[in-house]
Amino acid sequence: MDEQTRTELEAAAFRRLLAHLNERTDVQNIDMMNLTGFCRNCLSRWYQEEADARDIPMTKEEGREAVYGMPYSEWKDKYQTEANADQLAAFEVNKPADAG
Repeated sequence: MDEQTRTELEAAAFRRLLAHLNERTDVQNIDMMNLTGFCRNCLSRWYQEEADARDIPMTKEEGREAVYGMPYSEWKDKYQTEANADQLAAFEVNKPADAG
């Protein structure tokens, strides 16, 4: 497979991942972190870091909006729930080194 085709397939798969996450607003970031070690915020940070690496100006909020499909504050108000004690305990055990 040539490089251009591979890049196009990767981009399409990433867009499908974002669409899937936007459909599954019931899945909380803390649950994703506990199960997979990454969440929507991680994806938005990686997106912003890749823009920065290419000298493309992008704020943290712009990176988040690219992943969440709306301003992060709006997504939080609509979909984010308070983490329960079990979720927080699991996060402390499994928290990735670069997690906030």
